[in-house]
Order: sequence, then C-alpha cells, then structure tokens
Amino acid sequence: MLRHLAIATAVAFGSLAASPLLAQDVAAPASAAAAQAPVQIVQSIADQLATALDGHRQELQNNQDKLVSIIDKILLPHFDIDYASILVLGMHAREATPEQRERFAKAFYESITHRYAQGLLNYTRGSVKVLPFSGDLNDQRTVVRTQVVLSDNKTVAVDYAFRKTRDGQWKAYDVIIEGISYVTNYRNQVDAEIRKGGIDKLITSLETQGDAALKSMEQGAKAGGGQ
Repeated sequence: MLRHLAIATAVAFGSLAASPLLAQDVAAPASAAAAQAPVQIVQSIADQLATALDGHRQELQNNQDKLVSIIDKILLPHFDIDYASILVLGMHAREATPEQRERFAKAFYESITHRYAQGLLNYTRGSVKVLPFSGDLNDQRTVVRTQVVLSDNKTVAVDYAFRKTRDGQWKAYDVIIEGISYVTNYRNQVDAEIRKGGIDKLITSLETQGDAALKSMEQGAKAGGGQ
C-alpha cells in the first residue's frame, strides 16, 4: 500500500475536482501559468508548498481548514477542474445535470483534500524530485514525471498528466501513482456507487459524510477486488 506522504503529495498536486467558487477565489494567479511549461509548474508548486509549510507545521496540525486553504491557493490555479470532474464521472457525466456535476465536483474535492491534507505536514523541501523532461512537448498533452522520496529514502513514482486549455494554459488533470491513474481508480469506484444507488445518493453521501464516505468507497472497491 502506498505511504500517506506519497498519496497526500499526489492529491495536493492534482486534486481530482474542485468547487467553481473556490476556483474563482484563486483565479488571479492563474494567468501566470500560461507562460509556464508543465515541468516548471510542478517545480513551482513543490517550492511553494515547502515555503508555506516551513515553520507552520504545528499550527497547521491543529487547523485543518487553514491547511486545506493552502492547498486551494497553491494548486487550484494549475488544475483543470471541469475536465477532471468529467473524467471521474465517466459516462455518468452525460446523464448528470449541470447542478449534479457541480455538486459532485465540490463534494468530491472537499472529501479528498480533507482526508489527505494532514499527510502533507510530512512534506519537506526536496521530498518531490521533478525529473528532467525528455522527448518532444506535445502541443496539447504531456506528462511530468516525479519521484516522491519517503522517510525511509524509498521513492514512489508519481506522474502528472497535463493538457493545454483553450486559453493556452497548461493544467494538470490526472495523477498516476506507481502506474495507477487516480482518475481511473476513482472513476471505477464512482461508477460502482452510482450503479448501486444513483448519483444523487452518492453526492449526498459525499456532502454529509465527507472523507468517511470516500473511505467507505475505497474499502468497497478493495473488497470487490478493485485497486
């Protein structure tokens, strides 16, 4: 099983969905991302996280809301919220109403960030090694490869899939941990939950139970032989 640091770091760089309201709150810095290549974006996020956490870990240990706000401020400008949400919903995105898609995105994002935010308190400068880019930069999509260094000096491969948006900005939309796509993994779990009880029931569960509902989904997937 992957260590919490690797998972938390991956979630931090590529949280799977977010509230449109939160996206608007931090929209100002996003314009700077237009001129940045994906490798530069990932390195910048790693540096900003380390700076934000240094000297504040004890305070943040007792204030998860502030910790989550740091994740929102640093990461959301670089994440393709709408596209990632549609990928996680999969075929159910076509069946969902705009309101359902918006509610799902907000509830799912909050569940994930609150579940893994505390793991980021173990993140230190240099924990993420961004590997040099090799090959040609595709005009529309690319992957940034990194290694997360754990406390025992073992490394976990964490890659970030990027796409160029219509306004020319590079934004992440998926995280691949040791070859396992975060989007695909959760899409399978979301699909199972929707087939079992419907999208409204899933959304309500995430809204009312938060990370507990997410944990229940993951345990159900494991019991059923999923990732």
